[in-house]
Amino acid sequence: MAGGEIRVGIGGWTFEPWRGVFYPEGLTQKRELEYASRAMTSIEINGTYYSTFKPQSWRNWRDETPENFVFAVKGSRYVTNRKILAEAKASIDKFVSQGLTELGDKLGPINWQLMPTKKFDAADITAFFELLPRSQDGLSLRHAIEVRHASFQTPEFYKLARAHDVAIVYASGSSHPQIDQKTGRFTYVRHMGSQENLQQGFSDAGLNAFAKQAKNWAETGDVFLYFISGAKVRNPAAAAALIARLKKAR
Repeated sequence: MAGGEIRVGIGGWTFEPWRGVFYPEGLTQKRELEYASRAMTSIEINGTYYSTFKPQSWRNWRDETPENFVFAVKGSRYVTNRKILAEAKASIDKFVSQGLTELGDKLGPINWQLMPTKKFDAADITAFFELLPRSQDGLSLRHAIEVRHASFQTPEFYKLARAHDVAIVYASGSSHPQIDQKTGRFTYVRHMGSQENLQQGFSDAGLNAFAKQAKNWAETGDVFLYFISGAKVRNPAAAAALIARLKKAR
């Protein structure tokens, strides 16, 4: 495959309905990350949206996962849930200094998810992008932004994101803007439309289309693709089915 690597996974790894469906009966909760990280090639850590974690937690996550596994990290709500993003410097600094660099080469992009009520403001978005650090503790940081207001569907926003090397999250299957624009060195995708009545969350045709689309994105860089929300109980099966398709296509 020319270009980048495609990483596929789910959001988080602790979800009670997955026990006995995705996780084998009797698997202890302590081993769920170990199991999930061997079924997926990436996981988006969602808990970081709500709180910070101690450096030891990050080290544990690094050590419990296999080589070549990568985490995406959801940015703190204390950064993004505000009217003026330009005022978030202290919260950004606190977030990136909590210990996430303990992941080392398993640290993937950070997804900064904005409030649905946050409208596009060129000056504020520019200031926010300029606050995002490009490295921490000698480790490069990559950033993505997930917008959820229709006002962001404008070439001006795409140009700003491209100028600051920030990927715009493609929120497929959601009611939010579905922006498929290459603005960063990588592509960040969140598929949200899984259905509980389908064993793999999506139809075969839908999964085949996802695989084709992912390969197209990978021609210009790495792809981080997660099955999020929707019928959450089906998301691990959707991720596994997509991984199988991508392996078969090699």
